[in-house]
Amino acid sequence: LNNPFNCIFVLKDDDSGDHDQNEENSTQKDGEKEKTERDKNQNSTKRKAVVPGPAEHPLQYNYTFWYSRRTPGRPTSSQSYEQNIKQIGTFASVEQFWRFYSHMVRPGDLTGHSDFHLFKEGIKPMWEDDANKNGGKWIIRLRKGLASRCWENLILAMLGEQFMVGEEICGAVVSVRFQEDIISIWNKTASDQATTARIRDTLRRVLNLPPNTIMEYKTHTDSIKMPGRLGLQRLLFQNLWKPRLNVP
Repeated sequence: LNNPFNCIFVLKDDDSGDHDQNEENSTQKDGEKEKTERDKNQNSTKRKAVVPGPAEHPLQYNYTFWYSRRTPGRPTSSQSYEQNIKQIGTFASVEQFWRFYSHMVRPGDLTGHSDFHLFKEGIKPMWEDDANKNGGKWIIRLRKGLASRCWENLILAMLGEQFMVGEEICGAVVSVRFQEDIISIWNKTASDQATTARIRDTLRRVLNLPPNTIMEYKTHTDSIKMPGRLGLQRLLFQNLWKPRLNVP
């Protein structure tokens, strides 16, 4: 299933162009038409602020869903990776979140190398983003069949501010792979050991992880230094002896 949606969201721009019925001056009309088209293009690039609707329950931060898919084995540069990630939409309330989430395919039903990203609005799911470049991520590898439940529990905990680390949380990722799946949560400051420890402990609790679960913390600086954007996958195949999470 290549499309991460069960339905298609269509947003229409308002047609604010006025049509002059008196064509007395064709030159003037052409100039006005060009100006109208220019204004329309400028307006179309402006994004309206996402705010909670009337009687909705606001979240502490706005968040954006992203989706990416790539061909395995193909080298990926930073630029091509950025072009490959597609923005699904931004929400500001509990109700807006469920309107997006209820129409999205669950991670366990995705195929191939696919990723869902949920990040605070304004933060791109890239190591090089200003909010991410000094940070890192906790990584948990899952056996097949667990990604959907773990992903839902993780993002609900993140939206509900259960990690209690101020503005440190940047976002979360679920990566669907052929032999296993990977979930991760990203934070801003890799050097803050107290914060990363609290995130780890909260992650164990919200996902109900067994005590012997292997959790790997990786700084984005280390990820960037690894050749290609497939460093995590290469690391995985080099360490196949590591047990995967096997939650009942």
